[in-house]
Amino acid sequence: MRVVRVHNSTRGVDLATRARVAETFWTRLRGLIGRASLEPGEGLVILPCKGVHMWFMRFPIDVLYVGADDTVVDVDEELAPWRLGRPRARSRYVVELPAGTVRATGTRVGDILILD
Repeated sequence: MRVVRVHNSTRGVDLATRARVAETFWTRLRGLIGRASLEPGEGLVILPCKGVHMWFMRFPIDVLYVGADDTVVDVDEELAPWRLGRPRARSRYVVELPAGTVRATGTRVGDILILD
C-alpha cells in the first residue's frame, strides 16, 4: 500500500508523515478496522470517499473531508466508534487522523492539503 505525507500548506504543518492510501475497494472498505489505534504521525487517506463509518472501530479519529482541489470542505473531530460520518457531496477523498490532530494543528475548513 502506498504511503504519503499529508501536509496542511495553509498552516505550514504536517498532519501525517506516514499516511497509508486506501484506493482499492477492499482497502477502502477495511479502512482502520482491526487497528488498536493510530499513532501520532500516522493516518489513512481514502480515495475516493464522500463519507465514513466507524463500525467495528475501537478508537475515535479526526476525519477531514477534502474536495477535488485539495481544499478541506468539512471536518469531523473525534468521531467515535460505531458512529457514521455524514456524507459530504463535495468530498473527493477523506483523511483519517488520530483524534486531537485537527485541534492541535488548527486545521479548518478552507485549508489546502498537499499529499506527497
